[in-house]
This record gives sequence, C-alpha cells and structure tokens, in this order.
Amino acid sequence: MSYIGIEIPSLQEKQDVEVEVRINGEKQHYNYRVEIFYWDDCRDVEKDRVECIRTWVNEYDADWALANIGVPTDEYIAITFRKKRG
Repeated sequence: MSYIGIEIPSLQEKQDVEVEVRINGEKQHYNYRVEIFYWDDCRDVEKDRVECIRTWVNEYDADWALANIGVPTDEYIAITFRKKRG
C-alpha cells in the first residue's frame, strides 16, 4: 500500500478519522483511529518502551491494524490504526 501524509488539526485521545479519496476516479473510504498511549500505563515498569508499544499494538482491537507509530514524547506516544476491510 502506498502512503500519503494527511495533517490532522489537533491530537486528541481516541480520535476517529474518516478519509474518502478518489484514485483514478474510483472512490475509496478508509477509517483510521489515533490513540494516545501514556508511558505511565505500561504494565511492567521493567519493560522498555519498545516492549510497551509491542504489547499495546498486539492487544489492540483485532478489527484494526497498525498504520503508524508517531514520534514519542516524554509522556506518551500516538499510534494510528487503520480499520481492516471485512
């Protein structure tokens, strides 16, 4: 799949994004969800951040696939998921 970056005006928790595009005249719909995960919520403080991200992604709703991992801050990381097509 090819990628295009789309700016989202503000980052909020559990932000659902619906995108409609035309590719060669054919309309397509995509659904994305931006989730904010806080480092303080890591279950095992001994785990490093990569392990926390891996756990969050693996335990996320099976109807959604990982689309993007954002740039981490000291407090959180934003992770974007794409709705799987049924």
